[in-house]
Amino acid sequence: MLLKIVQTGEPVLRRPARDLTPEEMTSPATRQLIALMRDTMRDAPGVGLAAPQVGVGVRVAVIEDRAEYQALVPPAELAARERQAVDFHVLINPRLVVEDATPVEFHEGCLSVNGFSALVRRARSVRVEAFDENGQPFSRVATGWYARILQHEVDHLDGTLYIDRMEPRSFSTMDNHRRHWTALKVADVRRALGLSS
Repeated sequence: MLLKIVQTGEPVLRRPARDLTPEEMTSPATRQLIALMRDTMRDAPGVGLAAPQVGVGVRVAVIEDRAEYQALVPPAELAARERQAVDFHVLINPRLVVEDATPVEFHEGCLSVNGFSALVRRARSVRVEAFDENGQPFSRVATGWYARILQHEVDHLDGTLYIDRMEPRSFSTMDNHRRHWTALKVADVRRALGLSS
């Protein structure tokens, strides 16, 4: 069974999600939600999914950036994005701390703003502190694309969408993004759109 991914305009996407209690973290209901979110994310396909995106206002997110998603991406682009495969994992009640605030800008999309993308600046490196699906605390430092995924998903838990952080002139349908911008470096996209560097 797959869950419905709600789209921008749904109020749940704009409300801060609530923390799970220690008892809720390992409850059967939470375990079922995590399994359904994992399957829904993989079916989409996406690299992350937050509970508000499936209409549930709790601080739970699932993340996975599979190697197969990167197979068609040129090596130079993977290197520029500092993108590597990330194993499936669960974040419960995550908090982010910026480790390297150097702004990095790339096109970003969202399963809840389906069919669009835009340039978004994010911190290059963050540390996430969260609980796993067994209620165990963990901390992990992420750089590059993985750090971007974490920031995007934790934003969802705070009621924020990437369109709140995007460069508005770069907002584009995915079809037009592929047609006009995919082959260009970010600096070239900014120049073509008349944006400052």
